[in-house]
Amino acid sequence: MTTTPEYLFDKHVTCQICATSFITKKVLSRYIRANKHDTDFCSYYTKTSINPLLYYVQVCPTCGFSSSEEFTSYFPPTTKEAIATAISKNWISTQLYSNERAIDTAINSFKLAIYCATLKKEKHITLAGLYLRLSWIYRTEKVNSTEEQRFLRLALEEYVQSYMVSDYSETHLSEIRLLYLIGDLSRRIGLTTQATRYFSKVIEKQRDTLEKGIVEMAKDRWAEMREKKSG
Repeated sequence: MTTTPEYLFDKHVTCQICATSFITKKVLSRYIRANKHDTDFCSYYTKTSINPLLYYVQVCPTCGFSSSEEFTSYFPPTTKEAIATAISKNWISTQLYSNERAIDTAINSFKLAIYCATLKKEKHITLAGLYLRLSWIYRTEKVNSTEEQRFLRLALEEYVQSYMVSDYSETHLSEIRLLYLIGDLSRRIGLTTQATRYFSKVIEKQRDTLEKGIVEMAKDRWAEMREKKSG
């Protein structure tokens, strides 16, 4: 029997596809201590094992349906059947994702959730969050910089779509934070003109927002880009 490390706890989940009750691990909040943050809100932790991102996705051991807490409970017509055909039909029951996770296991859980979210036709903002967090795992663990960039691009595309259709409006992500994030991800993958445009949108809203820190971050990124261009 596998012993659960002291920094993890069991969360009980019921699968939305097959109705199986299962346990997924989460990191206890008292152990979550970030010692550094990047400009796109990526956090670095003192130990890989206590990175809460490793447990962000829950994977049903019975049918393979994988999701995050940001997934909606609504399934558009035929999407449950699509998930059952594409994933559950080929799934071999496993407890791999229900225990302590290695980096590779966590990466696979994100890829499963992205596939499920796509089949389920989840909101752009939900897919964007999965892509971005997966890129952070590649970055913080120095696993593969090429894959980090690939998932940053995919996250950016979904965040732009989310902004265009406003499907972020019922989430914790404010408009000004979303605009800043689009700007910073654009900057990170070399789309400087787009980055400048979105940072400008943030700065234009400085009188109307309480999130003054985000405005200052946008100004800092703008200044860094100008300095790099002139240098």
